[in-house]
Amino acid sequence: MNVLWINLATVFLFSLFSRYFSKSVVLNNSLVSIKPNKLLTFGTILSFILVSGLRNNIGDTPFYAHTYVINNFTWDYVKSQDDMGFGILQMILKKYSADPQILIFTTALITNVLIIIGLYKYSRFFELSIYAYITGGLFLVTMNGIRQCLATAIIFTGTKYLIEGNWFRYILIVIFASFFHQSALILIPIYFLVRYRAWSKATLILLVFSILIVLGFNQFSKALFSVIQDSQYGVYSQFNEGGANIFRVIVFAIPIVIAFFGREKLREIYPESDYIVNMAIIGLSFMIVSMANWIFARFNIYFELYQIILISWIVKVFRKKDQKFVYYAILLCYLAYYYYESVISLNIKYGSNFWD
Repeated sequence: MNVLWINLATVFLFSLFSRYFSKSVVLNNSLVSIKPNKLLTFGTILSFILVSGLRNNIGDTPFYAHTYVINNFTWDYVKSQDDMGFGILQMILKKYSADPQILIFTTALITNVLIIIGLYKYSRFFELSIYAYITGGLFLVTMNGIRQCLATAIIFTGTKYLIEGNWFRYILIVIFASFFHQSALILIPIYFLVRYRAWSKATLILLVFSILIVLGFNQFSKALFSVIQDSQYGVYSQFNEGGANIFRVIVFAIPIVIAFFGREKLREIYPESDYIVNMAIIGLSFMIVSMANWIFARFNIYFELYQIILISWIVKVFRKKDQKFVYYAILLCYLAYYYYESVISLNIKYGSNFWD
């Protein structure tokens, strides 16, 4: 765990100083965009890549490594897989090395580069997003659900088209990502759901619907699993390990609640925030449903990055004299949550063949 704590301190300091030495760009004669220092941002990315890419454990990592070693990635094998893109990636990598570390390192590089670049572009306080990326638990998830997080990172590059309303390009990116994890296709209908003003009646309906699913989960799950039983996700119907920790759901909900009360100011300082908020709300909906069965929290992976962006903006919806307090409160609260989840609840042990 020491490596993970050192990484947290390293990336936070790099990203903090990258904002300190940032450039301010004026847009439309009024809006100010903060562009963090690129060299220091590169230091942030490099630390993430090395820590994630040189691991030998955490979550499904040993399984992916074992699969990489024992399989011969021929075209026939790749075509037999549901997620052909990931099979092709492994086929290419195995031409260069049979060491599974090359797969772990490559996926860590692609995933973290795409995610950090996205946070660089859309965050108000870049270091807060970086901090929440780790302390909120998503960085650990990227070392567990490798394929899905790779698909998530690819889709995250389409945020520009989500904001601009370019459905064609956004859907093309989603389809490409689905070759790494088919569940990515859920983002196609969701694109049309989030293209409305945040906190409209549709938002209320979405949240109420999520609560109703939890209350009537037995009926809902039977209907859902009967539909997907013949797909690669049919195995999920066998999972019965309880719901997601309500503490995690609360942590996810708090920034969204703050965004609701500060919605007018948030729109004023960040006109594109409606789409970010809507994506975060859909993520919250999945988190609410996951209280009945944790497996639904996996879908939240696609939306958690937007909640992380939102965290970096909600500081600015408070009065100027309160913003410093809110900033430090976020740091302390997320640090406490990270310690609870990683040390007390999950007892994460980081392993590597390159360092302790």
